[in-house]
Amino acid sequence: MKRMRILYLITRSELGGAQTHLMDLVGGFRDHLDQLVAAGSSDSACAMRDGRSDYLTASLQQASIPFHPIDELVQPIDPVRDCKALSNIVRIVRATKPDLIHAHTSKAGILGRMAARITGVPAVFTAHTWSFAEGNSLKWKLVGIPSERIAARWTKRIINVSEANRRLAVEKRIGSGEKLLTVHNGIRDDSGRADPAAGNPVTIAMVARFSAQKDHTTLLRALAGIRMPFRLLLVGDGPTLPEVRAEADCLGLCDRVEFCGSRNDVANILCRSQMLVLASNAEGFPITILEAMRAGLPVIATDTGGCGESIVHGDSGLLVPIRDVKALEAALVRLIENPALRVRMGDAGRTRYEREFALSPMLRKTLTVYEAAIRTEATRNPGLEFHAARLAGLIRSWGRQEHGAGAI
Repeated sequence: MKRMRILYLITRSELGGAQTHLMDLVGGFRDHLDQLVAAGSSDSACAMRDGRSDYLTASLQQASIPFHPIDELVQPIDPVRDCKALSNIVRIVRATKPDLIHAHTSKAGILGRMAARITGVPAVFTAHTWSFAEGNSLKWKLVGIPSERIAARWTKRIINVSEANRRLAVEKRIGSGEKLLTVHNGIRDDSGRADPAAGNPVTIAMVARFSAQKDHTTLLRALAGIRMPFRLLLVGDGPTLPEVRAEADCLGLCDRVEFCGSRNDVANILCRSQMLVLASNAEGFPITILEAMRAGLPVIATDTGGCGESIVHGDSGLLVPIRDVKALEAALVRLIENPALRVRMGDAGRTRYEREFALSPMLRKTLTVYEAAIRTEATRNPGLEFHAARLAGLIRSWGRQEHGAGAI
């Protein structure tokens, strides 16, 4: 019996939150859908150097999922390469004949939906964070709004990973209200658990790409005012790494800060930590927060994007204003000096992860989006009605399993 075929598109193949999310979709749907992935190569020299550019290639090869690299698909705006990338995407669509295109991240989202329009294939887009959101470059802000308004016309449904993202899209008039949906990220469970009460000194982890948006500098300046012992693990790589290293040296923190580079064992690192901090100026719905909650860690994060939708302030963690060194310092001191509070918040975070952010509900909600997207197209393509009916049955089955035994 023919299964529905879906083509996933994403801008970069290197390890990151959007790529991890895509692999969770692929793994969750592998027994139910025919899937293939197309992605651009990394435009980051450090990613090429440490092997992160091979993340999707290796992961998809291990899962036996067809992968189509698109070397011209890069994050920066480049009209010549963008036209070549669009041509390649159209070629892939015509060769593989997917029933649905699901695009992720801004550049692949625009070009993927343009290709969907050209080829007549229905498209869904996931906005992990909007290109015009606070913290992105001025060029993307200027181009982002008109581009997204046009691309929304070619999109059956737009998934926002946070309600904050959806509200921003409504505010900027990106698509009609019925197209804009919120599906919070969910992640697969892991047996590892942290011990928030341990640590001498207390270990603080921040897992984030080194970029201006992630604002490592504010975290370092907050820690510079703390006299209690601590150890900071900075996991990730990226263009601002050299200046963050220089700032740590300038603040006299080198002996207390460890630059871990990009790692594939983030779950293990979190299990050896006592709290997670995310000091970003802008976020969509960070997977690293869910990973910390899964491990039973308290979280301190800036109150931006969907962070406040995962963290309950004062219960599972603490929220602070962006770029506020003093507020962040106070939150850090509060958790460093109070192991019992760390345990209580970590337990609350674990409970909230199990209830709200496990993988199964996210997969079921995403399937519901697929079903709605292809059903609206079935009037023009009756062959899609068969796939819509099968998806509806699968959604009902998964819903019963969630209500009964829990995870799929």
